[in-house]
Amino acid sequence: MHKMAATPAGSTVDVQARFGHSVKGLLTEKVTSCGTDVIALTKQVLKGSRSGEFLGQAARNMVMQEDAILHSEDSLRKMAIITTHLQYQQEAIQKNVEQSSNLRDQLSHLLK
Repeated sequence: MHKMAATPAGSTVDVQARFGHSVKGLLTEKVTSCGTDVIALTKQVLKGSRSGEFLGQAARNMVMQEDAILHSEDSLRKMAIITTHLQYQQEAIQKNVEQSSNLRDQLSHLLK
């Protein structure tokens, strides 16, 4: 009888040992899985922070482009004013040339 009691007790110890190993294995898997998840989350957070940096840089570039466009627009406005003034001057010179031609004709008639 004593042997029979040892067998179930030995069997119970084996089951408990296997259960302990099984729980340790599951726990190790869960810890590893959590560690992997934390790493993935950290990478995502870092990627998100870099995305913010990229968005910030894009916004700064956009502001610089907007300033360049405004400067170009101002330059075009100034060039349009200068073009108008040059046209007025051309017209005035053309009138003076015509008047000088008329004066030359009148002088040539007077001198004949």
